[in-house]
Amino acid sequence: MLNLKSQLDRQDLPLFIALSIDEIAIFDLETSSDLKSELKDLYTNSAVQVDVAGNRKAVVIHIPYRLRKAYRKIHVRIVRELEKKFSGKDVVLIATRRIVRPPKKGSAVQRPRTRTLTAVHEAMLEDVVLPAEIVG
Repeated sequence: MLNLKSQLDRQDLPLFIALSIDEIAIFDLETSSDLKSELKDLYTNSAVQVDVAGNRKAVVIHIPYRLRKAYRKIHVRIVRELEKKFSGKDVVLIATRRIVRPPKKGSAVQRPRTRTLTAVHEAMLEDVVLPAEIVG
């Protein structure tokens, strides 16, 4: 029934978060007329609820790296709608990226810059503050 498929491992997540994101919030987003066509081929990898400073909580939704451009087009609307569903919780969309260890001595294989620890952490920071840009 849901076109926005989730590839969540139910044992890794608290059940209420997995059920909330999959069945309730995303279904409501998909049924709204303005987002229906844009959410057709999108899905998520995982969702985690984390504690933030103070007494706040945040829901971090990991999306596939290949779909990040499609999510960026509708990022503001998705976050706004999900924050309405999860009252009192912040919602953050982060692309799933891979960190590759440095090559060993004598190895001819070069590691791409996008797979380094520093580059992945910088990209995650960019994802967290997505509607704005980091300057300086």
